[in-house]
Amino acid sequence: MGEVKRLKYCIDGEWLESKAERYMPITDSSTGELIAEAPCCTKEEAEAAIESADRAFPAWSSLSISKRQQYMFTWRDVLVRHKEELSLLCAKELGKTIGEARGDVQKAIEPTELACSLPALIQGDASMNVTTGYDSTSYRFPLGVVAGIVPMNFPAMIPWGWMVPLAIATGNTVVLKANSQTPLTSIRILELFYEEAGFPKGVVNLVTCGRQEAEIFLTDPRIKAVTFVGTTGVGKKIYSIAAEHGKRVQAQTEAKNHALLLEDADLESAANAIINSTYGCAGMRCMALPVICVQESIADRFVSLLKEKAQAMKVGCAYEEDTRLGPVVSAAHRKSVCDWIQKGIDEGAKLVLDGRNCKVPGYENGFFVGPTILDHVTAEMSVGDCEIFGPVTCIKRVRDYEEGVRIMNRNPFANGSAIFTQSGYYSRRFVMDTDGGMVGINVGIPVPTAYFPFSGNKDSFFGDLHVLGKDGVRFYTRAKTVTTHWFDEKSAKREVGTWEGSTEI
Repeated sequence: MGEVKRLKYCIDGEWLESKAERYMPITDSSTGELIAEAPCCTKEEAEAAIESADRAFPAWSSLSISKRQQYMFTWRDVLVRHKEELSLLCAKELGKTIGEARGDVQKAIEPTELACSLPALIQGDASMNVTTGYDSTSYRFPLGVVAGIVPMNFPAMIPWGWMVPLAIATGNTVVLKANSQTPLTSIRILELFYEEAGFPKGVVNLVTCGRQEAEIFLTDPRIKAVTFVGTTGVGKKIYSIAAEHGKRVQAQTEAKNHALLLEDADLESAANAIINSTYGCAGMRCMALPVICVQESIADRFVSLLKEKAQAMKVGCAYEEDTRLGPVVSAAHRKSVCDWIQKGIDEGAKLVLDGRNCKVPGYENGFFVGPTILDHVTAEMSVGDCEIFGPVTCIKRVRDYEEGVRIMNRNPFANGSAIFTQSGYYSRRFVMDTDGGMVGINVGIPVPTAYFPFSGNKDSFFGDLHVLGKDGVRFYTRAKTVTTHWFDEKSAKREVGTWEGSTEI
């Protein structure tokens, strides 16, 4: 193995050597090979990123909406041209299959296309003669500098789909704290942002650092908003500290999505959707479907079918085209997932399929966990209620619809939920009854397209405005409402009341 590349951080569009004392390893998850090291940037370097974004804000925000839109059109085309390159990089550093990685990059392109429609998205409202002689107009203005704190599991979609497009299109500048385990995709995208799309220097800046160094993003007065994706414990802390310092916060946090499988469902179709949603991205996504509440009358049949389909999946190198289940991100994460499987067994769940000793010929040092199924998971078992973030399916057997919904809603998380049924009655009821913020009717991964918000609930989200859709535009902008009155000869002599212009008696 040659010399391991040490990564840089980006300030004002320039890539700089860090003065960090500590570097964090980045591995090819399929081979276990060390491929790069990311600096744990110093607090001073993180502050320099804020300074750069703050300097860039006045000029960037003063550009016309049409000019920013043209930048976004150019940027979209750059991403499309480099989609395959970015997908391969994502598959290597994270471990998701090449097909899943292409989806990751596409989910960065999709919000960029949404941001191209900025002139329609950012329109305000206006009414003439709201009271006699008075007009009212509302406008939306950018906030300033926003910080994005990025998780490891979607290196393209989350920083460059959920965070950057709407933030910069609405006139803000950005500091990204890229994830230290998977920064390569995000770094390459930022290189393209400046080199090929030609954005002004400082519009987006990037560092990799630890939690201590990142505290500045929560307290520095130049940061006006923080958007975060990660664990619930960290999300709560970020929400409380940043909000205390007067910042807007979106904290997308953990999930334990449940599906309800009723006896009238098409089992073959449901099993295919569940296999995809449970084991896709090796379970390392907040919209995975790790718990299935199955009606007792079909439970044995369904578990048998699920096992058969799971065993047929090809587990292999992430960047080989026919792989259906790639590795998890690191050796430490593999150990965590395997420990959870053992905990489920210790709690009394029945092990139907064990993926802990998964070996892939030619990739013996990769971080593989095969598909795993735990049956007869009950309410007192933590394995059925805590996020594992791996390819593990928990089966909870239920008597009927009512018990299924009750069990699902008992969970503290409410990111997504799904029902598999051919009943319009139960489908409609489920939409109203479930706590899940994103609901699937015979859909295992009910992730909305970019023009709808990613709308988790309960302990899966902290904040008021979600990412994407109209919520995203509102999150990155502040409102101004203007009341106007022009004087004629009569009104110049009027008596001005306490509620001037806002009401008439």
